[in-house]
Amino acid sequence: MSKTKLNVNELEVVLYKQNEEEFISLTDMAKFRDSERTNYIIQNWMRTRSTIEFLGLWEQLKNPHFKSIEFDAFRNESGSNSFTLTPKRWIEATNSIGIISKAGRYGGTFAHKDIAFEFASWISPTFKLYLITEYQRLKEVETNQYNLEWNVKRILSKTNYYFHTEAIKNFIVPDKNYKNNLRSANNICLMVGFGVETNILVSDQNC
Repeated sequence: MSKTKLNVNELEVVLYKQNEEEFISLTDMAKFRDSERTNYIIQNWMRTRSTIEFLGLWEQLKNPHFKSIEFDAFRNESGSNSFTLTPKRWIEATNSIGIISKAGRYGGTFAHKDIAFEFASWISPTFKLYLITEYQRLKEVETNQYNLEWNVKRILSKTNYYFHTEAIKNFIVPDKNYKNNLRSANNICLMVGFGVETNILVSDQNC
């Protein structure tokens, strides 16, 4: 599990990756509204009918073990003045995977990025735009880093290939007297690797 901190309009929001899925801290996001009562902000969002329907639809699409009967009960209750819903209650009752509740000093409520963006819309359209912008910036950094790593590996691979073929030319080929039959580095690889003698020119570019 890898963690990253997003800087959303000078507010630190934790993002972590688990099983190739990204989860964003709703607790951190709720601080945009009220830094002292983040649990209250999240519960207020979860008690609305539109939120319940969105969460239920997401789970039905992503979670084969989602408990639809319990979801229907919450949906029917949602919107009434007496209805309250905590993340823990939602998770335990419906077997949700889109929302995660973590205990401890660095715990809190996390949600899959799809759900987190929906929560951001409820908090503030402005905040949602800040969050999307920062998330996109992070993805661009990750993409550039991946491309850099790929180019480095490619350069190292080409360098190793050069030294490998040069060693074959200088030490193996003279001893075996194959020089007349080999007209490219790839022909050398065929001879040494597979024991195949050939007079056909194999281009180095096709290796």
